[in-house]
Amino acid sequence: MRSSSGKSKPLSGTARAPGDKSISHRSMIFGAMAEGTTHVTGLLEGADILSTASVMQALGAVITKTGDGAYTVEGCGASGLQTPKVELDCGNAGTGVRLIMGACAGYKIRATFTGDTSLSSRPMKRILDPLREMGVSAASQEGGRLPVTLESNGKLTPLSYTPPIASAQVKSAVLLAAVNTQGVTTVTEPIPTRDHTENMLRAFGAKVEVTKRNGADVIKLDGPVALKAAKVNVPGDPSSAAFPIVAALITPGSDIIVENVMMNATRTGLFECLTEMGGHVQADNFRKSGGEVIADIHIKYSKLHAITVPPERAASMIDEYPVLAVAAAVATGTTIMDDIGELRVKESDRISATAELLQANGVKVEELENGLKVTGGAVPGGGLVQTHHDHRIAMSALILGCVADAPVSIDDASMIATSFPTFFELMRDLGADIS
Repeated sequence: MRSSSGKSKPLSGTARAPGDKSISHRSMIFGAMAEGTTHVTGLLEGADILSTASVMQALGAVITKTGDGAYTVEGCGASGLQTPKVELDCGNAGTGVRLIMGACAGYKIRATFTGDTSLSSRPMKRILDPLREMGVSAASQEGGRLPVTLESNGKLTPLSYTPPIASAQVKSAVLLAAVNTQGVTTVTEPIPTRDHTENMLRAFGAKVEVTKRNGADVIKLDGPVALKAAKVNVPGDPSSAAFPIVAALITPGSDIIVENVMMNATRTGLFECLTEMGGHVQADNFRKSGGEVIADIHIKYSKLHAITVPPERAASMIDEYPVLAVAAAVATGTTIMDDIGELRVKESDRISATAELLQANGVKVEELENGLKVTGGAVPGGGLVQTHHDHRIAMSALILGCVADAPVSIDDASMIATSFPTFFELMRDLGADIS
């Protein structure tokens, strides 16, 4: 399904951020592991989350939709996740498959994980290595890719692990395995990553200790832990909110409010960058939801200037670099984003895909070994962007079209539903010319 966007009139109005993808995945996984019935509201009903829910059902949980974004999850509790009768198809859900592998590792189980073409190209070795150290047997395709067959006797050895890359998914997989492991498992993070797993473990009754050692975060979990069902009200996703926020910042005359945005400090790197670029990004009405701080964000059109993004900020905005590059395309000067090699192993090679997106529409961009240099100015537009089946590339291209002199088109919009099923409706309601 092709889509295009053209130069928009000023955006105005109020929009509500869709449920956070990371929290939504975890609510299904934790609910399935726990004893009792977990009640979830505000769930992101995107394709990735529905894949995770389907997999957890195949592992023994009973998941029931009770309303719009509302679900109950009857957990497996003491009986534990069960060996599935079918292969576990995780679709395009990278977070889902990696966290579920960690969850399964602590039980006596044998399971084969598969996914679509995009997911099957992504590296799983980073997850499998620590799980193998804990005692799991895992057979994979070349390069640690799917399909992966994981087998565990449910008697793991606690691990002290420092991930070689900053990755919340690796940390989370190890901690989920530790839930059913006798002894203390430790994960040391020189660069802190999003802490949603630690927060949700606490909400489900686990004691998670986080301390500092030589500037690094040291996370400890003493297992086994009997997780107890909880109520989860999923806050709005800052990674999804990024698209209307950037659109309003770069479209002259715009003035919008995006409500219900999670403001977890490990997720707000983009907002820091946009503010440093001169953007009017004002958060207020702070409150708590599901253990996370949320706020409403007021955005006004702003004349942006280039910045050099601090490499240490990458962990708090790893999914937002493509749309930041769109903001940089209209900013005065050259914005530098470097040391972001992790983007090369997302749903697509997002460094190359972002460079192609900008080049196809007349924006000056230089692709670095592990980053991008984007020089802002006028955006001629008129290009057809190859999305590489990547939802964030697709949405970023359509946001660029809001300020381009000629419409910007994308080859496929179907995968946008994986993370932001209401994207088109929300953007059109604000006034964007997106078809």
